[in-house]
Amino acid sequence: MAKRRRRWRRQRCCSSDPPLAVAAAALLLLLLVVVTAAPVVDAAAAGRHVVQRHLDRINKPGVRSIHSADGDIIDCVPRHKQRALDHPLLANHTVQTQPSQMPASASLLDRRQQLSRRAWQTWHHSGHCPRGTVAVRRTAAADVQRARSLALFGRKKQMRSPLPAPDVVTGNGHELTMHAIGNLRQHAIAYTAAEVYGARATISVWAPEIDEANGFSLSQLWILSGSFNGSDLNSIEAGWQVSPELYGDNRPRLFTYWTSDAYEATGCYNALCPGFVQTSSRISIGASISPVSSVGGPQYDMTLLVWKDPKLGNWWLSYGDGAGGLVGYWAAELFTHLSDHATMVEWGGEVVNTHPPGSAHTATQMGSGHFAAEGFGRAAYFRNLETVDADNSLAAVPLDAIQTMAEDAGCYDIRKAYDDDDGRGGWGAHFYYGGPGHNTASCP
Repeated sequence: MAKRRRRWRRQRCCSSDPPLAVAAAALLLLLLVVVTAAPVVDAAAAGRHVVQRHLDRINKPGVRSIHSADGDIIDCVPRHKQRALDHPLLANHTVQTQPSQMPASASLLDRRQQLSRRAWQTWHHSGHCPRGTVAVRRTAAADVQRARSLALFGRKKQMRSPLPAPDVVTGNGHELTMHAIGNLRQHAIAYTAAEVYGARATISVWAPEIDEANGFSLSQLWILSGSFNGSDLNSIEAGWQVSPELYGDNRPRLFTYWTSDAYEATGCYNALCPGFVQTSSRISIGASISPVSSVGGPQYDMTLLVWKDPKLGNWWLSYGDGAGGLVGYWAAELFTHLSDHATMVEWGGEVVNTHPPGSAHTATQMGSGHFAAEGFGRAAYFRNLETVDADNSLAAVPLDAIQTMAEDAGCYDIRKAYDDDDGRGGWGAHFYYGGPGHNTASCP
């Protein structure tokens, strides 16, 4: 009897009640789901927090916000609280509200500006910023999230290859065409090598089609100095660009860029990092430009002038004509070689081909998407090319002082010409440029 009792206790102790086992297993599974899911939720929240902290650094509080019809929000930020002044080199910088002197001009460009169709900015139809503020395009979380990484947001990708790569400008240099991840940048540019203190040009504005989400097309001028084969190249850049990755749409937008170390660690687009000091409440860098040119229709253009202030050494940007178009300046403290003068000026277009090697060339358009030979009304142009000399005077660039370059003329090309100023407002030294990219006839 005692043996049977002990055997019953052992069976009861060691046997499983099926409902209790199922419940225990379900509870264990639930705990595993919670434990494994929690880090995912926390990681997503942490990512949003990192993005928001970055946005808080970029987007300074404004005294007024303007909602543009194109979807942009323009914040009117007090001039002395703008992002530029966060740069360590500008910790004790006093904002220069006006240049000490505008470059003297011996041309009729100002009168020609009055006669031409001018492209302006879309947000002007929705409001204005008060005096004492600067008009800043607000950066959205979606803008940051489209970038490949937070570190790359607002910056040109590394353009120098670890392998030997040809310079864009034969014998002189510029951006290497192949950057570290193998993407090919292609250009159609005009350039002049000389001691210069600025440059001006009038650029037709188009809305080229972009083939890839991370592709872009731009038309700009470059002010350059330093070693083209090292890491000390200084570059000041301004123009218009279409970049779905940076802006989230296909509108042409006014942009600026700078670097003091060949695009390695310094500089960025627009006001996405400290550096460019804005002074204008009327012009917003990164804002869309309208209207734009159309094939066979009206042609709209904009004039950009960059020059070094002869007294304080800051490099000023003007968009449009006269002092009313002053945008702001790249502070002298940012640069090494450009603290003195530039040694080269370039004007022209650039696209990036993100298609893998061996595949079809990108169909991203440059300029109007038409070749230079098609001329006015169909091809994009730069006209009235001028440089600023040591006396702070603008002078037309002689045609024989301008060289042109296009890596693959079957995809994008350029043609220079000269139009005498006959009293009606000639184009002086100018060029047509651009192309469709991929096409079966000349760019497979």
